[in-house]
Amino acid sequence: MDSGIPSQAPAGPPQPRALSGKIPLAVVVVDTNGLVSHWSSGARRLFGSTREEAVGVPAADLLPVSGALDAEQGGFASYEEGAGPGLGDSLSGRMSYPAAGRARISDTGAGPSARVGEESLDVLWWAYPLIGPGPERLLVLAAGTRGLCGPGGPYHESQEAGECCPGESIAPGFALHTEFPGADELAGRLPEIFPSMSVAQGTRIAAQVLELGYPVLEFSRHDRVPITPDWGVPRRAGRPRRPQGGDPAAFVPPSPGSDTGPEEDLEYAAVRERLEFLNEVSSGIGSSLDLARTIREVTSAAVPRFADFAGTHLRAQVLAGEEFPDGVPDVTTIWHRVWVEHNDEPGRWDDTVPVGEAIAFPEHTPFFQCMVTGEPVLIPRISDELGARISGQFEKRDLRPLINGRSILIVPLKARDVVLGFMVLLRRADREPFNDMDRTTGAELAARAGLVLDNARMYTHQENVAETLQDSMLPQVAPRLPGCDTATRYLPGTRLGRVGGDWFDTIKLPGSRTALVVGDVMGHGLNAAAMMGQLRTAVQTMAALDLPPAQLLRNLDDLAQRLGEHYLATCLYAVYDPIRSELLISNAGHIPPVLVRAGDGRSELLEVPTGAPIGVGGVAFGTAKVRVAPGDRLILCTDGLVEVRGQDIGAGLAALCESAAHPAASMDAACDTIIRALAASSWDEGQGGRKDDVALLMARLNGIPREQVAAWRLGTDPREVGRARRMVRERLTDWGLEEAVDTAELLVSEAVTNAVRHAYTEQVELRVVRTDALLWEVSDDDRALPVLLDADRADEYGRGLRVLGSLTREWGTSSSARGKTVWFEQSLPRPARPATRAGTNSR
Repeated sequence: MDSGIPSQAPAGPPQPRALSGKIPLAVVVVDTNGLVSHWSSGARRLFGSTREEAVGVPAADLLPVSGALDAEQGGFASYEEGAGPGLGDSLSGRMSYPAAGRARISDTGAGPSARVGEESLDVLWWAYPLIGPGPERLLVLAAGTRGLCGPGGPYHESQEAGECCPGESIAPGFALHTEFPGADELAGRLPEIFPSMSVAQGTRIAAQVLELGYPVLEFSRHDRVPITPDWGVPRRAGRPRRPQGGDPAAFVPPSPGSDTGPEEDLEYAAVRERLEFLNEVSSGIGSSLDLARTIREVTSAAVPRFADFAGTHLRAQVLAGEEFPDGVPDVTTIWHRVWVEHNDEPGRWDDTVPVGEAIAFPEHTPFFQCMVTGEPVLIPRISDELGARISGQFEKRDLRPLINGRSILIVPLKARDVVLGFMVLLRRADREPFNDMDRTTGAELAARAGLVLDNARMYTHQENVAETLQDSMLPQVAPRLPGCDTATRYLPGTRLGRVGGDWFDTIKLPGSRTALVVGDVMGHGLNAAAMMGQLRTAVQTMAALDLPPAQLLRNLDDLAQRLGEHYLATCLYAVYDPIRSELLISNAGHIPPVLVRAGDGRSELLEVPTGAPIGVGGVAFGTAKVRVAPGDRLILCTDGLVEVRGQDIGAGLAALCESAAHPAASMDAACDTIIRALAASSWDEGQGGRKDDVALLMARLNGIPREQVAAWRLGTDPREVGRARRMVRERLTDWGLEEAVDTAELLVSEAVTNAVRHAYTEQVELRVVRTDALLWEVSDDDRALPVLLDADRADEYGRGLRVLGSLTREWGTSSSARGKTVWFEQSLPRPARPATRAGTNSR
């Protein structure tokens, strides 16, 4: 303990003291019952009682701490905030904390005066209340004055207690550690006062000491010198050394002749070694939130410095990144051996304890004991008998050659008082066996590892949940739609988590049209994925109403503002009409699409009204009409594909145009070409990967030739139903689809009958489009959509939609400003022969 002993002072006026020397310190912890629960080696040296003699004994019988301990109650006084009393003050059982004092103990007294044959003790003491988990409630620090004013020193004892030399006095006191130079180092060394405590416990107590007041020595009531630990071990080579001088916070080696022995040297060295080991482990594990990497770091940290073998086992739920495991493990709990580290010859452990094995541990084994109790299990040496008994619990494996004669320590990996797994640590027979201090060190290692593993587990679980949510919301786009083929790619971001708000979609519309959508919700994570799902659903719903592109974005913007102020997204909505060979495109703050012309292979950024992002509000959206030709390709993507750190987005768009123009054997190959060219440029090694996720939608606009379309106008006379059947038969016969005639007549008859019955004017239209299927559409000016009914046998109506559902590949209804459309797809029975007559029938 750096006492700050004043050095030899020259004669004459007082000079600033040069500080040197250290004194041992006794550390005692008293529990709520007034019994000693911690007794340091310094306490043994100062008071004479060994640890075995002191622990469990009433503290009032051992310590001369007047006022801090209530001898009558067997406990300690209550405390309240405030400064400590003066030397030896007694407050009749009520004490303000922190407290400090000084006591003279004669050799005729009890307790510490059991040091028979030695002179009386002059003791300085400090007392702190402890708040937190555990039974410990009072910390007492004590030091003898002999180290301060011994014979031959600068101060010799006077006859009067408390006087080291005329006009001088030494008293214990408190001060803020920040009042001295080197405050950070001073605070950092405070936990070393508690050598045999766990790091977590010592750190917690040190934090309370710093808050209440740092223990200091007061010389003549005006010079304050902080105290720091001294366990009698020379400073390690290479450790920074502060110069001696007038600095009260100077840290210097022990002065010659310090009263330290080899036992204390070894104890301090062992504690220092374990603290350094735990600090190095803490800095080495948890470098990432990747569960597999964290497991390897945790296991490898123990070998070879702490053990010769380390094996980590985790519960199945933890390894899978699932929900937090519930309940105490039992014999049915499955554990996975996830990593093994050792310094034995290669392959020795592979067959008996293979990595990746799933196993349920038998009940009568130390492994089962650890995972059920959640406490470390220490066996200093595994005898041949014990090794045979443990090995006998496992079928078809002989553990004896691996464990007999070794020391074993099994420590639980816990988080929130639940055992997530355990580590098996072994030392070879030629090495010192594990002891109680190793048990504490191993438990602390496991506690830190358990928290790191649980963080990685929670991160993995969150990633799995978010990824599942996002995957469920991303559409399964059909590669072939009427008049166009599509291909898509989605790349999750890597820097900010795998989850983002990018999406794409293709939606089938009446009239053989297709809506092509791409959007990007601002932000990342679960919130972005949830917003993306809501906006995508809204787009799907409004597209079914056959709204014009600009109106759809207007409604989507209104919806986003109603959902909340954080709903911001960009969106591009395009409608492709394969019969008219045109695109209608509206944009809400998104990057423009690229069109690759089939005729000459050139690519261009389409000029479309930009608009404002969805959720901004108050901005009008425009619509651009673009003429296209069969074979043209339209590319829609999100900005994660074209944004490059340090470059203008225009450079990325130019690269997109260039890569999109490259010829490719297929749509998938064309997408891969774009991804290879642009996704690599958006990868930032210095920042840990790609910042944003990427969505890419490509559509080849094949068009539908006019000769593959037939349309008729029908009146509202019921006799028009029979005429519709005749025209359908003629058209399908001309197309060589005789086998589809009977089913088509029945389907058309049901749909036209419903339209004729409900139409207000003579605006019933029948149209058929021939692609890889027959797409039928019946439109009228009644806006009320048909409803699927549960008709009884006596009901005259209500069966038409059921007929459509049973005989078609797909069917649906949509409404528009002009009325409604009922559409259905009829599968082709066989490959069709070329049509014998072209043209479009109309009335």
